[in-house]
Amino acid sequence: MASSPPALEIEVDDRVVRVSNPDRVYFPESGATKADLVDYYLAVGPGIVSALFERPCMLHRFPKGLAGEKVHQKRLPQGAPPWVETVRLHFPRWNRTADELCVTELGSVIWAVQMSTVEFHPWNSRREDPESPDEWRIDLDPGPLSDFAQVQRVAHVAHEVLDELGAVGYPKTSGGSGMHVYVRIRPDHGHKAVRRAALAFAREVERRAPDDVTTTWWRKDRDPHQLFVDYNQNARDHTIAAAYSVRGLPDARVSAPIRWDEVDDCDPRDFTIFTVPARFAELGDLHDGIDGDVFDITPLLEWADRDEREGAETPEEPE
Repeated sequence: MASSPPALEIEVDDRVVRVSNPDRVYFPESGATKADLVDYYLAVGPGIVSALFERPCMLHRFPKGLAGEKVHQKRLPQGAPPWVETVRLHFPRWNRTADELCVTELGSVIWAVQMSTVEFHPWNSRREDPESPDEWRIDLDPGPLSDFAQVQRVAHVAHEVLDELGAVGYPKTSGGSGMHVYVRIRPDHGHKAVRRAALAFAREVERRAPDDVTTTWWRKDRDPHQLFVDYNQNARDHTIAAAYSVRGLPDARVSAPIRWDEVDDCDPRDFTIFTVPARFAELGDLHDGIDGDVFDITPLLEWADRDEREGAETPEEPE
């Protein structure tokens, strides 16, 4: 009977993380293994830690690799060493709490990968005050009959509006077919207000690109050729993959930070666990300056007031 390959002991700063089943294939298309996934996250360590730092984080785990079941996990998996930090969150719908991973060091990321995590989905707020977001997320979500060229066009429109607002946006590929732009904001408002501000921004983008963009709430009512600016990603407990997070796709794609001058030429398929480490070594963390570019969303809330006076509705957050 074949024996299991020996576990690896990975030194991460002053931690040692034991990685079992390192040869398990996680990405069938390339044959990339659990050990390859560990190596990737070590290579982009400062970037992934910065993206997750002090944020409640939901884990997308694949205990048998992508060929097996995907597990969406809010609660920290059992067996965590005492140095892995958490934050306790309350979920009113069920009147329950969950202790979620709260990354403060790279060892916690590698331990989560040992526990079969592929994707990291952080909140847009931090542990100190989970009810007050400090990150506004612009999600450019193409429709089923869209193409990436449309995403690129709309990204430029979003960039134009941000510039006029005096806000600095930090773009990244989604790791799928879309694009995200993150803006650091003052944590002066709750999730509902930030979502409302995000909707006002989305409507302005729609006004400038009506052929490409929709803010129609119900999916069934949207034109499948249009891109949805998904403002609801700013609702409480809605999360999207972090910068530098691997995605659960066969080609081991990454949600990769890009520069604005790369938008027209980038292809999401080019950013994988095999290519991003060298890019990170050359360019560093392209989101490194985000904490220094803080925006006050008051102008967006004023836009929301104007839109509502003119009859626009703000759809209720889904539970």
